[in-house]
Amino acid sequence: MKLENERYDVTIIGGGPIGLFTAFYSGMRNLKTKVLESSGGLGGKITMFYPEKKLRDIGGIREITGRRLVRELIGQAGTFSPTILCKQHISDLGRRADGVFRLKTETGNIHLTKTIILTVGAGIFKPIKLGIAGAERFESGNLHYTVHELEPFRNKRVVISGGGNTAVDWAVELASIAQSVAVVHRREEFSGHERQAERMKQMADVYTPYCMTELIGNDNTIKRVAIKHSDTGEVKWLEADEVVVSHGIRGDYGGISKWGLELADERIQVNGAMETNIPGIYAAGDAAIYPHKLKLIAGGFAEGPVALNSAVRFMFPDAGPMAMYSTHHQAFLK
Repeated sequence: MKLENERYDVTIIGGGPIGLFTAFYSGMRNLKTKVLESSGGLGGKITMFYPEKKLRDIGGIREITGRRLVRELIGQAGTFSPTILCKQHISDLGRRADGVFRLKTETGNIHLTKTIILTVGAGIFKPIKLGIAGAERFESGNLHYTVHELEPFRNKRVVISGGGNTAVDWAVELASIAQSVAVVHRREEFSGHERQAERMKQMADVYTPYCMTELIGNDNTIKRVAIKHSDTGEVKWLEADEVVVSHGIRGDYGGISKWGLELADERIQVNGAMETNIPGIYAAGDAAIYPHKLKLIAGGFAEGPVALNSAVRFMFPDAGPMAMYSTHHQAFLK
């Protein structure tokens, strides 16, 4: 077991976009800051599943790929030199007599901190796999659960299964370079943003309500996909060079789920100050749930600083309510 005797003001668990921006804001408040990420790299769900997806719902940015956004956030987070550690999967939580939290990783490392901000999304992400017997054999070939690069899909016949934002967005993005895009969804209605769904219907062949039932191919390569109508049972066959399955992701909070945090809809319950039921622990981004939550990255970018300001008040009751504006901060005046 590796003991970490250095005590931090705030430890942010989760190195995705919200955690990275919160680390920057923590530096704005001159706090000793640490970021712990369970995976081998930063960026969270965006790095894992959407590096080439174009994001358009961040104020002042017309569009930006997930990969570039993460790169910019990493650079911004490093402004005040926080400690950032990857491969730190937190399991246990303890509290010393002096109120300092004692975080333990699965590998036995110990991290000491006065406050904790959870920006862990839905936990450790895993895609929901295609429920067809034998599908796993094609995962090393042309069956994909995310799109890391657009170029391999150029001039290909692409079949996408799913009806959420990600499936809709990929259909629109790939339609501009693929030979054809077919979208298969088990419901008539799509849960993706309405405007984007309309664009998809103009650019792709849409099959609703259908679901994939069979994959035909050689070795690890799918050649044809069978889809079945949910009501009539009618079966159609689609030729496919690439198959993308976007049925969502499952998250697992691991040891964090045993801390005694109040949960709602499998997320961490917080109030308007991003406070959990455990004093000194806060949550922001996809991890947090509260009434009228805005489920956008832009919303998380506000929640992280709110959580950080609550942590400051917890440690220093007489501190100011928020950091000064960056235009006035000494670090940027020079």
